[in-house]
Amino acid sequence: MTSIDFPKTPSFRVDGKRALVTGAGRGIGLAAAAVLAEAGAHVTLAARTRTEIEAAADAIRARGHAADALVLDVTDLDAVDETLAAQPPYEVLINNAGMNRPALLPDVTVKDFDAIFDLNVRAAFFMARAVGLRLVAERRAGSIINISSQMGHVGAARRTVYCASKHAMEGFTKAMAIELAPHNVRVNSIGPTFLETPMTKPFFENKAFRDEVTTKIKFGRIGRLDEVTGAILYLASDASSLMTGAALVLDGGWTAD
Repeated sequence: MTSIDFPKTPSFRVDGKRALVTGAGRGIGLAAAAVLAEAGAHVTLAARTRTEIEAAADAIRARGHAADALVLDVTDLDAVDETLAAQPPYEVLINNAGMNRPALLPDVTVKDFDAIFDLNVRAAFFMARAVGLRLVAERRAGSIINISSQMGHVGAARRTVYCASKHAMEGFTKAMAIELAPHNVRVNSIGPTFLETPMTKPFFENKAFRDEVTTKIKFGRIGRLDEVTGAILYLASDASSLMTGAALVLDGGWTAD
């Protein structure tokens, strides 16, 4: 009989890895923390609100997984540097903290512009840099996953500032990937479409807006959190070891037009 050498089956496990998830008290962040913990990672959930983040970590521990809470305002760059320096390095970063303040172009204020860019770009950039450079210093491999949006690839009314911020994230994802690849630190982004989360729920109470969104999503429905966590686990695990500087767009066909 002829012997055939098959490639090894990739593993989506992340056993023993330390994962940091920002904006982890709810929505995509909490879902990401839960799935990574279930796959074997020790997860640190970071957010500004102590009660929310501690409740989330408690819920994950109650399921028999390893999790702890970290109260942290990621826009406070000094606090970020001090906090991460006091922790062992994280092999996985889910760079999820973000915000949006939809407004038509004439109604965009400088205050809203600065708030969106402060969190979505400035804080996300320096968080990714801090985690990445720590891995380089420790000579460890790792995966940085920037939670972007389909709006990082297209434009939309009432979202000029948000689109600009996510296009910026896509840009620094690619550039960081180039610099960190020689150190075996991968940097990728995930671009979901509209999902049912606490942040988006108030928007979908407006039927006209919900109808507008679902006509753009080719499946005719809003996305679910569990339709994003598989991609997060893929990028966090060694199954994606050849992937860096790339964007996984989970948009139900929105950007196919």
